[in-house]
Amino acid sequence: MKNVFFLLLAISGASFSMAQKMYTVKYESQANVKVFVVKYESQADLKVYKVKYDSQAGSNDGKWFFVDYESQAKKKLYFVDYESQADIKIYFVDYESQAGWRNTTKKHLLY
Repeated sequence: MKNVFFLLLAISGASFSMAQKMYTVKYESQANVKVFVVKYESQADLKVYKVKYDSQAGSNDGKWFFVDYESQAKKKLYFVDYESQADIKIYFVDYESQAGWRNTTKKHLLY
């Protein structure tokens, strides 16, 4: 019984430590999520801050690290040209403290 408890604890801990590592794909069909970048913060579902190192990336809190290889990513993104094509709308912020969800009903898309 102890072994099962520790196994479950290890698995749940690993899922919480998973960073928001993103990769931009070339084709819409390759993407997990279609994203549109809005002009104004008030239009966004998620405010995103691009971190410099993968260790700084958050866990579905808007702190993204863009990886160089698709295999390193948690989610594959495709940036669409029109808002109506998007699953989520994002706005890039200048400061880490500004990152976060504005529309939590879309949060499940990045788990």
